[in-house]
Amino acid sequence: MTIRFDRPVSHAARAARLIASFALVLCGVILIGHRFGPLETPYFILLLLISAGFAALAVLLAVVGLTQLWRFAALGGVSAVKALIYAALPLAIVGIGVERYWTRPAIYDVSTDLVDAPEWLAQSEARQLWLPARRLVTPGDREAQYVAYPALTSRRYEGASDRVLEAVRKVARDSHITIVKAEGTDVIDPNGDPKPRRRTVRQKPSPTADDSAVTDMPDVIPVPTPRPRPYRDGVADLIRQNTDVILQGETRTRIFGLPFDILIRLREEAETTLVDVRVASRYGQDDLGISANITENYLKALDAELLGIAGS
Repeated sequence: MTIRFDRPVSHAARAARLIASFALVLCGVILIGHRFGPLETPYFILLLLISAGFAALAVLLAVVGLTQLWRFAALGGVSAVKALIYAALPLAIVGIGVERYWTRPAIYDVSTDLVDAPEWLAQSEARQLWLPARRLVTPGDREAQYVAYPALTSRRYEGASDRVLEAVRKVARDSHITIVKAEGTDVIDPNGDPKPRRRTVRQKPSPTADDSAVTDMPDVIPVPTPRPRPYRDGVADLIRQNTDVILQGETRTRIFGLPFDILIRLREEAETTLVDVRVASRYGQDDLGISANITENYLKALDAELLGIAGS
């Protein structure tokens, strides 16, 4: 007489595999939808948290399945292991975000100039939806930035601002930063692509019998102006700031496609050019340190483009 032992089946392990599969598919869809599709960032964050919640539930059920396998030799060990593998991606993404949330300051705007940060040329419109409303940047935020990122400082380069401006635009293009607005420059295209300008030819009126005596007079009579005198204190600073070149652009992170605004200010002083960069997240009150990473990477690329002549 043959005795056959029926092994119990771990329903928890199989449920874990199904739930983890759903979490993985949901995570992939929302990543693609936000990076390449119309999914807005607040919905992306919400769905990503939901995906991580399902993944955490799958991990708990997989642990139950493995426990049943160890104690009762229940079927479902393979399903439990698959569940753990499928749940790894959603949990890893959220886990990294949580780690950065606790280790980085709760700021969304960084600037290399902590005292006189460049002003935005145009405020970006972003619906916060369920995210908390944006608050203004305070001196406390700048102090927290200095403590967390002391290396984010202004750059001073030798040479005129036009040479530095060319390098600034080249690095922006290489960094996938699209310049949307510019002030203080004579070019038509903010990204630096030259375009031909129309030349208008002014025709002189033909002389008549009545004005034949004044035909040799020039069209424009030069009017002497007084030589500018040196200014001091606030007036000099105001005149110098009116010559600043400011470029405002936008960029997105490579993997998740999170949108950020970037502002670059060039200020010519004597024979050097001072460059300041300001980066801000469009959503939320905490950028998880991404703004500082964008600023640091841009400044390093700019230093390399200008042959390492930067000075702090």
